[in-house]
Amino acid sequence: MASTSAESAPAPTPSAPLSKRQLGWVFVGIMLAMLLAALDQTIVSTALPTIVGELHGLEHLSWVVTAYILAATIGMPIYGKAGDLFGRKMVFQFAIVTFLIGSMLCGIAQDMTQLILFRAIQGIGGGGLMICAQAVIGDLVSPRERGKYMGLMGGVFGLSSVAGPLLGGVFTDQLNWRWIFYINLPLGLIALFTIAVVLHLPKVTGPKPKLDYIGTILLAAASACVVLFTSWAGNQYDWTSPVIIGLGIGTVVFAVLFVIAETYASDPIIPLSLFRDRDFVLASLIGITVGIAMFSTVAYLPTFLQMVNGASATESGLMMIPMVVGMLTATISSGRIISSTGRYKIFPMVGTAVMTVGLVLLSRMDADTPYAYNALAMLVIGLGVGSVMQNLVLIVQNSAPRKLLGTATSATNYFRQIGASFGIAVGGSIFVHRLTDQMSSLPPQAEAKLGGATGGEGGVSSLTPEMLQALPPQARDFVVHAFADALPPVFLYMAPIALIGFALTFLIKEKPLGTEPGIASEEKADASA
Repeated sequence: MASTSAESAPAPTPSAPLSKRQLGWVFVGIMLAMLLAALDQTIVSTALPTIVGELHGLEHLSWVVTAYILAATIGMPIYGKAGDLFGRKMVFQFAIVTFLIGSMLCGIAQDMTQLILFRAIQGIGGGGLMICAQAVIGDLVSPRERGKYMGLMGGVFGLSSVAGPLLGGVFTDQLNWRWIFYINLPLGLIALFTIAVVLHLPKVTGPKPKLDYIGTILLAAASACVVLFTSWAGNQYDWTSPVIIGLGIGTVVFAVLFVIAETYASDPIIPLSLFRDRDFVLASLIGITVGIAMFSTVAYLPTFLQMVNGASATESGLMMIPMVVGMLTATISSGRIISSTGRYKIFPMVGTAVMTVGLVLLSRMDADTPYAYNALAMLVIGLGVGSVMQNLVLIVQNSAPRKLLGTATSATNYFRQIGASFGIAVGGSIFVHRLTDQMSSLPPQAEAKLGGATGGEGGVSSLTPEMLQALPPQARDFVVHAFADALPPVFLYMAPIALIGFALTFLIKEKPLGTEPGIASEEKADASA
C-alpha cells in the first residue's frame, strides 16, 4: 500500500512574512482573480441570445456555458494538488495567463465552434483562479486571522453571482457582447502584475514528486460525466434517455475506479486520508447542500422576476441586490467575528438554518406578491449562504495539514460545484415539468402566438419576456400565473436539502484556530508535543 500524500509530498520551506502593505497589495490581486473567476460563470447568460444570433449557433447554445463549467470543474482538484507539489505562485500565474488567453480568444471568436473551444480554455484557467486564491490566503494568513479575508472573498463571490448577468446585459446593450470577455484583460493583467511582483511564498523543496496521472484521468472522466449529466438531464435529453443513463453509469464506474487508483497511488491527487478527517467530510457534504440551494436560487430567481414581475434582464439583476447585501453582510461580519473570537461552528449552524427559512420564504411567492416580500426573502437567503460558504473553506484549511492545504481547499470547492450542478439540473427539471402541466390549458390565442404549449421550437422552450409582453392581456395573465405557480415550489423542494446541511453542522468538531500561516491547529499541537 502506498504512502499518503502528506508523507511523500515535498515540504514548503518558510519564507519571510509579508508586511501589511505587501499583504494588502497581494490581496488586491487575489480579489481581482476571484472576481474574474466568479463573474465568468454568470456574465455570459444574458448575452447568449445575442451571441447565438450573431454566430448562428442556436443548437450549440448550452455548450457556451457547459464548456466553461466542465473545464473549470475538472481543473479544480488538479490546481489544488499542483500548487501543493510545485508551489502556489507559479500555478496561480499559469491560471491567470490561461484565463486571459481564453478571454481574448473568446472575444475574437468567429463562430460557435471557436467560441465553445475558447470558453473551455478560459474555464481551464478559471478553475485555478478561485482555488489558488483561497490557498494563497491559507499560505499567508493564519487560520485565526483568515476569517476576515475569507469573508471579503465570499462577498466578491456573492456580488459576482448577481453582477454577472447585470453586467452581461449592460455590455451587450450598450457596447458589444465581445466586451464581456475583453473586460477581463485589464483586470487580469493587474492581478498578474500584482501577484508576480508582490507575492512571495514558501519554496517547495524535497524529492521530485510522482504525478498521479491515472487518478487525474479518472477524476477528469468522472467529473465530465457528472457535469454533462447535470447539464443535459431534463434539458437536452430526457432523464430516462440512453445518454443520461450512460452518463450516470459512467459517473459511478469512473468514481469507483478513481477510489481504487488513489488507494495505490504514491502521491494521489486527492488523498483518501482526507476522508478520515471528520471536519473535511462534513464541510464537503455541507458545501454540496449550499451549492444546491445557492445556485438553484441564483439560476431561477431572474426567471421569476422577468416572467412574473415583468422586469428586464438588467432590472432583474438590480432587483436581486438584497441577496447580495445579505451575502456581503454575513460573509464580512462572520469573518471578523471569527477572527476576534476564534469560534466558528455557530456560523454554519445558523447559516444553514437561515438558508432553509429563506428557501421557504421564496417558495411562498406568487404573481400578486409585492416586491418588498421578494426582497426580504432574497435578503434572508443571502444572509444564510453568506454565513456558511467561505467559513466551510476556513474549517477545512484549519483541519488540513500544510502539505495538503491546496488539495483540501480544491476538493471542498469541487464538491460544492458538483452540488451546484445537481441543484440547477434537478430544479430545472422540476420547474419545466410543472410549467408544462400549467401550460397544458393554454388559451387558443396564446397558443397560436407561441406555436404550441410544449412544441419543439415554440411554446415553453422558446418563451421570452419580450414574447410574453406581446401576448393579448388575457393570455399574458395566464402565462404569468403559470410561471408564478410553477417556479416557487422548486425552492421548497430544496429546503429539506438545506435542512440536511443544518443537521450535519452539529457534528462539526470545533478546533482551536491556528495562529501561524499555513499551519493547522493540530499540526502546531503535534509539533509542540
